Amino acid sequence: VGALGGALLRVFVLTAVLAPFLPLQSPYEKFYNRRFLAPSSAHWMGTDEFGRDVFSRIIYGARVSLYVGLMTVIIAGVLGGIAGVTSGYIRGKLDLFVQRVADVVMGFPTLVLALVLVAALGSSVNNVVLAIAIVFVPRVQRIARSAALTTGENAYVEAAYALGASRWRIVFRHVMPSCLPPILVLCTGYLGTAIIVEASLSFLGLGVPPPDPSWGRMLQGAARIYAEKAPWMVIFPGLAITLVVFGFNLFGDAVRDLLDPKMRNR
Repeated sequence: VGALGGALLRVFVLTAVLAPFLPLQSPYEKFYNRRFLAPSSAHWMGTDEFGRDVFSRIIYGARVSLYVGLMTVIIAGVLGGIAGVTSGYIRGKLDLFVQRVADVVMGFPTLVLALVLVAALGSSVNNVVLAIAIVFVPRVQRIARSAALTTGENAYVEAAYALGASRWRIVFRHVMPSCLPPILVLCTGYLGTAIIVEASLSFLGLGVPPPDPSWGRMLQGAARIYAEKAPWMVIFPGLAITLVVFGFNLFGDAVRDLLDPKMRNR
């Protein structure tokens, strides 16, 4: 299962990274005399309403989706991990404050809060990344806090405190490394979710602004108007989203099994 997920991700990552060097047609240039061409040897996935090559736009759209997914989980993992481990070990008023803020953020549905944040920050790739990361931070923080509560009771942590190590040294030197496996597993699972949220925002017109290709924005224009006339404009972007999310989910399950001692022993 992990190998299958890794193979899918390898295909998307390699094509996204090598897109500028591949012999692809321009994903931005419009040819009105080539509108709604069906898939053929000249255009493997057909053309859209502006005569742009759908295959090229999907390849370049993978760059946007993977960038959003990776940057989102990196930001959410770092901020949520530090906040969760710190509050879970130090506790007290700091833990109370962090938990109440997390409760407020988690009280909103994921897509609704992301919509509000993007509308407030403005439509751009980096703002989409920031908005989705803010939504994921409290969820990562909860997992990190749970791991820190358990790790903080270990003998080696108490020994470090008895030897005079400061609380912050204990947090970053002794507690944080033990809390990384569950954080990594959660962030790997959120990669696919971040891509879906970005596609949803783009579909609603609040994601990546044009003319940059985005799978969600490709569906926005095609699904409502041209689905019957040119079904390939809907099928291929939807299939790309499905495969990359499926690959991330399979890969996340494999990472979980690898880092979980009970699953590894089986």
